[in-house]
Amino acid sequence: MGSKLDAGFFGRDVLEAAPGLVGKVIFRRLPDGTVLSEKITETEAYRGEEDLACYASKGRTPKNELLYGECGIIFMRMLYGMHWMMNIITGTKGQPQGILIRAGEIHKGPAKLTKHLCIDGSFNGKIISGEDLWIEDCGFSPEIEKAPRVGVDYAGEYWKNIEWRFIAKE
Repeated sequence: MGSKLDAGFFGRDVLEAAPGLVGKVIFRRLPDGTVLSEKITETEAYRGEEDLACYASKGRTPKNELLYGECGIIFMRMLYGMHWMMNIITGTKGQPQGILIRAGEIHKGPAKLTKHLCIDGSFNGKIISGEDLWIEDCGFSPEIEKAPRVGVDYAGEYWKNIEWRFIAKE
């Protein structure tokens, strides 16, 4: 077992925290005590109201209020009415930033990963260093490739092409 990440890890700019999360291991303790885990292999950064791909790009709303809060908090979003996407708030309070956990070593894609780990909307607003969901640094630091984010064509050329996706090199 490694060391559990706390708010201190997430209390920095998303462009530092997002690549730093690649190679860490996410753990989920189910109600029956079973513990599932998977190494994080891909993340995406979303940074502020100026980032037209960020949920905060249209300003503060009841749906994105968590983005403006404390770092280390889970921000769950439903996509297409059926897929849960897990984000973790980073940076300082009042400055909306978050990391989308995009893929694991086995489960490629954010919805496949959350489904495998039984993570749903009930985790929205919880701390990432809880007893039933947490991330550990197990000492693995892969080389990182950068690439454009996925599925953000609506944000315009600049924001869709910015290389804020961080992928573990194989």
